[in-house]
Amino acid sequence: MQEESKILTKPEEENAEGLRRNLSNRHIQLIAIGGAIGTGLFMGSGKTISLAGPSIIFVYMIIGFMLFFVMRAMGELLLSNLEYKSFSDFAADLLGPWAGYFTGWTYWFCWVVTGIADVVAITAYAQFWFPGLSQWIASLLCVLLLLSLNLATVKMFGEMEFWFAMIKIVAIVGLIIAGLVMVLTHFQTPAGTVASFSNLWNDGGFFAG
Repeated sequence: MQEESKILTKPEEENAEGLRRNLSNRHIQLIAIGGAIGTGLFMGSGKTISLAGPSIIFVYMIIGFMLFFVMRAMGELLLSNLEYKSFSDFAADLLGPWAGYFTGWTYWFCWVVTGIADVVAITAYAQFWFPGLSQWIASLLCVLLLLSLNLATVKMFGEMEFWFAMIKIVAIVGLIIAGLVMVLTHFQTPAGTVASFSNLWNDGGFFAG
C-alpha cells in the first residue's frame, strides 16, 4: 500500500511547479546599485549645486550616513523573522495591520511618483537631443520601453538591469575621470572659465550658491 502511494504521488511531485531563483548575485547587486543611482544625480545635482553651492556635498554625506544605519536596521529586522517579505511586514507585525497597510500603499505611491518623474526627465533629455520630438511621443515611447522590460522573463530582466546599471556606473566613473583631467590640464571653456579646485570656494565661498 505504501509503495502504491509513492508511485501515485511521484508524478504529482515531478509536475508540481515551484519558484526558481533565476537572478544571480551579480544581478541583485547591480540592480541595487543601479536603483540607488537615480535621475537626480545626472539631472538634478547640477541645479542643486548652482542653488546651494559646493557645500551640498555635506548634505549628501549626512543623508547617506543616516540611511546606512536605517538600512542596517531594516536588514536586522528582515533576518529576525524569515516570514517578513518587505518593510510593510515589519510595520504590520510590530505596530499593527493599519501600519502595514499605510506603509505599503505609501511606498507604492512613492514609486508611482518616482516613475512619472523619471519619464519627465527622460522626455527632457530626448528633447535636448531631438528638439522636434513631441513630449507625448517621448513619454509614450519611454512607457512602452519600461513595459516591455518588465514583461520579459526574470532572467532576461536581470540581464537588462545588470547592463543598464553598468552603463550608469561607467558613466559616473568616466565623468569623474574627465573632470580630474580637465582640472589637472587647466581646461578653459569658451567663456574663459578655467577648470580648477579653486572654483569650490570662489564666487562667494564654499557655501554660496
